[in-house]
Amino acid sequence: MAQRRRSFSPEFKQEAVRMVLDGPRTVADVAREFGMNPTTLGSWVNMHKATHPEREQPLSGPERARIKELERENAELREKLAFLKKAAAFFASETR
Repeated sequence: MAQRRRSFSPEFKQEAVRMVLDGPRTVADVAREFGMNPTTLGSWVNMHKATHPEREQPLSGPERARIKELERENAELREKLAFLKKAAAFFASETR
């Protein structure tokens, strides 16, 4: 016999979503606690995230400086990698 479809109040949905987003608990943990399908709760969480996008905090001065430093280091490492690839290709072709 098929189970009857459950309906959940908006307040219940908000509380379940809040439990997932505010704490260290997973969707599966909260769904198990309420005896519901994790896919259902996951879709509620995704809908909440889509309709309530959180504003990103602007970067602080030290964070900006760190990003700039990492970008510079990344560029330097890419240059070194390109040089090493060329050197490896040169020495590989020289030994043949």
